[in-house]
Amino acid sequence: MKRIFPRVDLYGITDQPLSLGRSNVRVVEELLGAGVRVIQYREKERKTGVMLEECMAIRILTREAGACFLVNDHVDIALLVDADGVHVGQEDLPVSAVRELIGPDRIIGLSTHAPEQARAAVEAGADYIGVGPVFATRTKKDVCAPVGLEYLRYVARNLDIPFTAIGGLKPENLGEAARAGAYCCAMVSALVSAPDIPAAVAAARKALAEGRRG
Repeated sequence: MKRIFPRVDLYGITDQPLSLGRSNVRVVEELLGAGVRVIQYREKERKTGVMLEECMAIRILTREAGACFLVNDHVDIALLVDADGVHVGQEDLPVSAVRELIGPDRIIGLSTHAPEQARAAVEAGADYIGVGPVFATRTKKDVCAPVGLEYLRYVARNLDIPFTAIGGLKPENLGEAARAGAYCCAMVSALVSAPDIPAAVAAARKALAEGRRG
């Protein structure tokens, strides 16, 4: 059965170094408990065996919660744990190659930073795209410069593909993203670094709702 990128407001991404000493599994438990229904496992520095172990545990949690589970970059781990899909960047395996590996039924997401990349993602058969970084972010070492709200507006107005805004998003600027056309917003540090994750999720949802009304 074809797995579909769900229509959700928040998209949580793991980052062990930013998680205040909590394990990725614990952070995901709290995100799911707060109602986040898309989880991406994104760890750049951990050993493969550790990533596999964590993803196996997170797959159980996300399945029990009815949440979508995506693995960043590691197609092999995604297949081993039966994740719902894979998210890749512009310099990772191309969408066509990922599709050959994971088959027609799993989700492929692709990070994009410009209109031509977004259009190419649609043509390549991506199931959803990341749009950003909207604002400056330091959660990735190889991140490009912020693309700002104009690119977000372009995608919202011109492309018929699910997308998530990403990059430097926090309650203080989520309203701007919502007014620019973002429905789904991916967040890293604003969620995983929060001492109280459920409160952080609630604050993000409030900011998004206020932005949509504005």
